[in-house]
Amino acid sequence: MATAALTSTQVKATSENGSLKWLILLTVIIGTFLGRLDQTIVNLALPNIITDFHITVTDAGWIGTAYILANAVFVPIWGKLGDTIGRKKVYLIGFVGFIIGSVLAALAWNLPSLIVFRVIQAVSGSADYPTAMAILTATFANQKDRAQALGIWSSVFGAAAVFGPLIGGPLIDSFGWRSVFLINLPVGVIGTFMALTFITESKLPDRIVKFDWFGAGFLAISLAALVLVLDQGTSWGWLSEYSLITYAVTLIAGCIFVAIEQRHPEPIVDLKFFKNIIFVNTLINNFIVFMGLMGSIFLVPIFAQQFLGYSATQTGYLFIPMAIGLMFAAPFGAALVGRVKPGIVIGTSTLVAAFGLYLFSFLDVRSTAIDIMIPLMIMAAGLGFGMSQRTNAVAQAVPASEIGVASSVLALVRNISGAFGIALFGSLLNWAEVKNVLQIDSLSHLYVHTATAVATFTGLIILKAEVDAYALIYEIAAGILLVGALFAFLIVVPDREVDQQAMMAE
Repeated sequence: MATAALTSTQVKATSENGSLKWLILLTVIIGTFLGRLDQTIVNLALPNIITDFHITVTDAGWIGTAYILANAVFVPIWGKLGDTIGRKKVYLIGFVGFIIGSVLAALAWNLPSLIVFRVIQAVSGSADYPTAMAILTATFANQKDRAQALGIWSSVFGAAAVFGPLIGGPLIDSFGWRSVFLINLPVGVIGTFMALTFITESKLPDRIVKFDWFGAGFLAISLAALVLVLDQGTSWGWLSEYSLITYAVTLIAGCIFVAIEQRHPEPIVDLKFFKNIIFVNTLINNFIVFMGLMGSIFLVPIFAQQFLGYSATQTGYLFIPMAIGLMFAAPFGAALVGRVKPGIVIGTSTLVAAFGLYLFSFLDVRSTAIDIMIPLMIMAAGLGFGMSQRTNAVAQAVPASEIGVASSVLALVRNISGAFGIALFGSLLNWAEVKNVLQIDSLSHLYVHTATAVATFTGLIILKAEVDAYALIYEIAAGILLVGALFAFLIVVPDREVDQQAMMAE
């Protein structure tokens, strides 16, 4: 029997030391929050970066695209490495690398240098999710405590998206765009010290003979092509030459990856996971929920600024109730672990989130801040209510020895679903606007043909068409989440405690 770096004595000590395990949770929360905050906060700085570097909006788009690509590609690789060489070690490598990349990004002198440094940030930051989840699973032996910890940690993803505009706006206005990168340094130093002090090392038994580099390579190629077309497809055209090439690369590289994984003794992604009905249903629910939420919520700031006349800072304030709903609902949902079946909690939470999104379909140019805040709070409460159960379902569905890889697959699904949702709803919005213009124009009549009347008539048609398009998008998003709820009710997690000492032997 092989022994992992985390001994049974250490596991027991960690589990029994209540203060230590919650300090470990706080430690990984800092890392996760910092990485996810960076994704949202940098978008606010793009106008200033465009001005400083004298680049176009299209050029600036690659700052975000490069980050998304690198982040998606390396999540599964870090997950496997964490299980192999140690989760604490990989977590620290990724966290320190992210801080170094942040400082370099703050010192960037042109667009190419900034893109390179953003890639360094993304590659390093992608180590956080799979290792953090595995660390928490190893730390919290009790099922209810684990579910609560995973729920609180998972809620950080939504909280970071909300606090990004709140923190970023004042930073940029007061200190310039470089400050959104430099702010990571002091927080990162604290997070690194806490990780070195509190986190206990854990990994699988030393049985890895050969790392699956070929599988990792073809997975990276397939994911890079997929995320690239999702990010650029709207501007390229979904049937353009560039898009067709990326579709082909995604499919071919993906097929080669599957063929390699079926034969490799230590695959990057164990395909047997996809024979586990609990794992598959949870992934489907996560994909649908995050596709619907990310694909529709990114339109809220655009609507608020374009049709309600809000500034960027005022728009950020609209998301405060969302943070409140998320942070209060997550612990409440975690408290239901062991009392209510996970499928019921996840399904109900998805229905609540769907209702919140549906309320957005009533927005128009006369809407107030309350009309946006209330749906955001309801949607976030629904998401937070089921967050711990979603994450815990994955942790329960696979052996403890595979939690790093399984969590990396969950992170990968969330990343891709978000990119897919943004691409889908962006395209749907454009299609709906054109359709509505033609439909409204055919039903409208102008009896005064002065230049002013024609301009006003045309403007009103376009305004009505655009507002109605947003309503359609949110109705579709709510419908998608209803489908996700159906898959959630199919999730049946065995009522069992996962003994961490299973990590010690095979």
